[in-house]
Amino acid sequence: MRILVTGAAGFLGSHLSDALIARGYEVVGMDNFITGNRANIAHLTGNPAWAFVEHDVTTFIKLDGPLHGIFHFASPASPVDYLELPIQTLKVGSLGTHNALGLAKAKGARFFLASTSEVYGDPLVHPQPESYWGNVNPVGPRGVYDEAKRFAEAMTMAYHRFHKVDTRIVRIFNTYGPRMRPYDGRVVSNFIVQALTGEALTVYGHGDQTRSFCYVDDLIEGIIRLFERGGDEPTNVGNPNEFTVRQLAERVIALTGSRSTVVEKPLPTDDPKVRKPDITRARTTLGWEPAISLDDGLRRTIKYFQGVMEK
Repeated sequence: MRILVTGAAGFLGSHLSDALIARGYEVVGMDNFITGNRANIAHLTGNPAWAFVEHDVTTFIKLDGPLHGIFHFASPASPVDYLELPIQTLKVGSLGTHNALGLAKAKGARFFLASTSEVYGDPLVHPQPESYWGNVNPVGPRGVYDEAKRFAEAMTMAYHRFHKVDTRIVRIFNTYGPRMRPYDGRVVSNFIVQALTGEALTVYGHGDQTRSFCYVDDLIEGIIRLFERGGDEPTNVGNPNEFTVRQLAERVIALTGSRSTVVEKPLPTDDPKVRKPDITRARTTLGWEPAISLDDGLRRTIKYFQGVMEK
């Protein structure tokens, strides 16, 4: 089967491409490198199961030959990126999704949308099941990402209902692991880099907001299971084990052996107070749940960043 992965040079897109190839798929990667990293896919050069097209998916996508599936992962995804690239974030969620869905319709391909737990906003329901509609500020600074993904979900379901396109939607919760960018603004990468360089670890507020951290290998396994045997309803994929941000900071300091301290800064606008997936649907329909503990995943991620920082 031949698969297109948009955003293939990103953190998740590159791991997904590796996993698909390992399962026997032929993969065409697509990226314009606005936030992707060429180094993430350099090892695939010369692999007969891999091809790459440099392209901006907010413009028309043309791809010759058969296509059996499209994973739409193109989008700025970290706070640093979507606050610096608000228009591009909205365009890839709207125009990019529309173009990718149009290609899926033309090719008769299954379409898989990478959505996000950010569609739940600052949730008033905890943990968050897929049935929860969310609490999102559409005009706040985070709205460009939240609403881009909410629109992308609506567009995906419209193509499913009206054009009968076979679709999947995954709502991805906080994920971490190798190939994250050192200064991408995500909490795990921020803390690891700060700890390795001896800087104080920055928490916002008192650090009592909660997050649920899923190691990338677990996430990719859930995503592929959803693609292969899931349904058209949105499905949460993430780790339901909940930690405060301060607890995460303390674990990173302990695992790196750093002498860093923790400092508090004001909370960003619309920063979610809690975040924890209800993964009942993934457990029952996919037989999936995460297997890698936070400490184990952090050790692997710290080792990766130690190698990156030494270069």
